[in-house]
Parts: sequence; structure tokens; C-alpha cells
Amino acid sequence: MFRTFRFRTSPYFFSSYNRPLCSNISANHPTKEAVISSAAPLLHDQTPSIPPPNPTTTKTSTFLKLGLFGTLTGAAITAGYATYAYTAEEIDEKTKALRASANYTVGDDKSSLDKFQALLYSASMTVPAKAIELYLDLRRSIEEQVQGFTEPSSEKLLPDLHPMEQHAFTLVLDLNETLVHSDWKRERGWRTFKRPGVDAFLEHLAQFYEIVVYSDEPSMYVDPVIERLDQKGCIRYRLSRNATKYQHGKHYRDLSKLNRDPSRVLYVSGHALESSLQPENCVPVKPWKLEADDTALLDLIPFLEYVARHRPGDIRKVLASYQGHDIATEFIERSKEHQRRMLEQRQQGRLRLR
Repeated sequence: MFRTFRFRTSPYFFSSYNRPLCSNISANHPTKEAVISSAAPLLHDQTPSIPPPNPTTTKTSTFLKLGLFGTLTGAAITAGYATYAYTAEEIDEKTKALRASANYTVGDDKSSLDKFQALLYSASMTVPAKAIELYLDLRRSIEEQVQGFTEPSSEKLLPDLHPMEQHAFTLVLDLNETLVHSDWKRERGWRTFKRPGVDAFLEHLAQFYEIVVYSDEPSMYVDPVIERLDQKGCIRYRLSRNATKYQHGKHYRDLSKLNRDPSRVLYVSGHALESSLQPENCVPVKPWKLEADDTALLDLIPFLEYVARHRPGDIRKVLASYQGHDIATEFIERSKEHQRRMLEQRQQGRLRLR
């Protein structure tokens, strides 16, 4: 019913069909190696070329950098020397003419050439003038900040005396190794000890003096020590570290800031000459380092009482006469000598009357 058909495929058909197909692919699509090799020159042509550095430009840049560095270095050295050698006020006075030259002008009746020269001169002086003004402003600002740490907290550390006390003398006392001594041991830590005779010393002299404690310790140390030391309120004022003047790495007592007549101020300290800026007001005593038989404060009472009762015109002249001597011991010797002379005068007077 059904017929079977055989179809004979001729080899020529496949060969003739495939040949043009292969040739078309080869013609329109190059091989991978051909694409890469043909693209290589294209990529090479697109890479930007970097020109070699210009020697002239490099030398100019180096010269400008060196010039700028030299200018800044010279300005820094000049500013440092000026800061060391002169105060801000002296520099301000010396540079007034230079800074005024930045505003140099000529009258309208001058020629155009003169006006142009004046303009060039003013422009050339503007930069140094502005630099000096900037330096002065910066230096004053820094000095104000530093002054807050190095100068006493106030120009008047004590309030004004009452009019009825204008004749009174002021007795300034150091704290450590003068009234007390602080000692540390590992088993008990810090402890503060009262100097022998300190209670009698304060209580007796409070009748004659305005007593002030002036210490270089912080107030957090000074206040509790004095509160326990001065149970009877003999000490009128207390000054701590913020009232000292800091210089050369040390805190100094500046008695000129006490708001008191310097001719009526005595400063008693175990380190008086090393801790005060006014050695002429100092009464040195032996520093106390826990000696049980110490009597330095009690020995000083007669001299201080004598001063308060006789009120010399200038205590600094009195203290100058004791220079190089222990004041307490020398005062006793002078007192004995004075009594001896008085006794001799009395005896001579009696003989004359006979």
C-alpha cells in the first residue's frame, strides 16, 4: 500500500552546500588571533604619551620653594629674637614709622609718576606692616593667656585696711617648715605636724599684727591645714598658690601685691630669701623639720612685739641692720647692750648728783 521511497543523497550536495558556508564565515568573521593582532596597533595608538619634564620648570619650582622656606625661616628667627630682646610695647614703638609708611600718599598736585611711585612704595610696605601688626596682636594675646598662670590672681590680694587700722603692721607667715611640717611614710601616708610654740606664737602676735599666711601650696591643701591649726581665728587671711608669681620654675611670694604699705610688712619664713621677691621685708627663721626641741618661733616673739609697739617708720631699714645675723639672737644681744648702757647712764647721773 505504501511505497517506500529512497532518497539518495549525493556527496556533491553536501560538499557544495558546506563550502560556501565555511568561506562566508572566514570572510566576515576573522579568527581570534587575527582580531587581537589587528587590534594591537589600535590600542597602542590610543595610549597618551607623557612628555619628559622640563628642566627649566623644575629649577624654577625648586627656587621658589627654597625662597619661601628661607623667607619663613628668616621671619621666624626675627620674631624669636624680637620676643626675647624686646617687650611688645618696645616693638610697637620702634615699628610705628614702618607701619605708617604703608599708608604713604602724595598730594594731588604731584605728577602721575610720583603718584605711581607712591603707590608702589605703599604696596611694597603693606605686607611687612601687616605682618608686624599680626605679630603684635598674637604676642599680646599669648602674653595675656600666660599672665593668667604666672601672675598673682589679683593686683590687690588683700582688701583695704579699715581706717582705724592704718597704723597696723602686717605679719606674713609661710606655712610649710615655718608653722607646720608635712611628712609622708609608707605605713601611714601623709601627716602634718605643728611646730613647737606655734599656738602661743599666733595667739600672742594677733594682738599686735594683721596676720596673713602666704603659701605656694594649692588652696585644697592650705585651707584644711589652717582650719585645724588656727582654732582661735588668729590668722586673718590665707593666700595660696594662685596668689604667687611663677617665674624660673618657682612660685614666689610677691609682697607688692598685698595692698599694704611695704614699709609695714614683715615676711617670716624658713625659706624667706628664696621664696620672696622682696628680700628687704624678710625675717628668716630656721626651717623646721620635726625637731622636738625647736624654739625658733618663741625666740622671735620679743623682736616682733618690739617692732609692733615702737612702730618704726620703715621696717625695711630695721631689717637691713640685722642682715647676716640671726634676728632673734641679735635682738637679745642688742637689748642687753642697750640695758647695760642705760644702767651706766643712770649710775653716772647719780654720781653727778652727789
